[in-house]
Amino acid sequence: MSVTPHPPRQPYNPAMLELARTVRFCLNDPVPDQSASLETEKYNSFSSWPAMAGLGRFYQLTVACRGQADPASGYLLNIRQIDQAVRQNVLPHLQSVIASQTSPPMGALMQHVLALLQPPLHDAVQHVRLELTPYHSLQIGKHAMNQLSIRQQYEFSASHRLHVPAWSAARNQEVFGKCNNPAGHGHNYRLHVTVTGPITPDGRVLPVAQLDELVNREIIELLDHKHLNTDVPALADLNPSVENITQVIFNLLKEKLPALGVTLQEVSVSETEKTVCTIRHKD
Repeated sequence: MSVTPHPPRQPYNPAMLELARTVRFCLNDPVPDQSASLETEKYNSFSSWPAMAGLGRFYQLTVACRGQADPASGYLLNIRQIDQAVRQNVLPHLQSVIASQTSPPMGALMQHVLALLQPPLHDAVQHVRLELTPYHSLQIGKHAMNQLSIRQQYEFSASHRLHVPAWSAARNQEVFGKCNNPAGHGHNYRLHVTVTGPITPDGRVLPVAQLDELVNREIIELLDHKHLNTDVPALADLNPSVENITQVIFNLLKEKLPALGVTLQEVSVSETEKTVCTIRHKD
C-alpha cells in the first residue's frame, strides 16, 4: 500500500503582532494589620488584584506589546509576564504617589509608567492606557512620548425620525421600519471623544474639565433633549441616522478643539448598547 507523503511544511513566517493585556487592581490605604502582598495567591484577578479594601481606588491598566510570536510556543509574551511587570513595577510607584498626597502631572506620570514597563517586557510595549474611571482614560505611546491621548465619555438624550422626504412613504417604511414613525422615537446616546495633546515640559496635559466644558457647550447643549429633525440646524438637511449624527459631532469638534491646543482623534456615538458609529482622524 502506497502512502501519500505529507507536503513539506512551509517555513515559519511570523507576523508582527500586537498583544494587549488589561490588569485590574486596587490601591488601598495602608492599615496596621494589612498583611496582604502582591505575592499572595490571586483569588480573583478578573475583578482586581490587589482586591478592594474599604474605600480604595480601582484602576485598569492596558498594556499593548508588539513583536513576533515565538515559533514553538506561539507566544509573543506570556501574559503572566505582563501581569507581573505591572504589579511589581507600576503598582508600587502609583501607591507611593498616592501616599505622598500630591497631585502629579498626569503626562509625566504616564511617561513614567510606560518607561517602568519597558525593561521587564523587553522594550516591547507600544502603548499603555490607564483607565482612571469607567468613563475616562489616558493613553501614551512608545513613539510619541511627548503626547497624551485623553478619552472621555458623555451622554445626551434626543428624539428623531428616520425619513427621506424624496422617497415614497412605502420606501421609507421599507428601509426604516418603526424608526420611520411620524411621531419619532428617542435614544439615550453615549458619546466618546478622544483627543491628543502635547505634554508640557513640566509634565502637564490639558485638564479634562476644559475638554468637558467645550464638549458640553458645543455638543451636549446643541443635542440634548432636542428633536434632531427640527431643532438642530446642523442636521436640518440630513437624515439623523447615527452615522450622520457622528459626522456632525466630529466636524463641530474638529473645528473647535484646536482652541484648546489638542487634536481630535476619534468620536464614537452609541445609539444603543448594540449599535455604535465611530469616526477616526486617520480614516
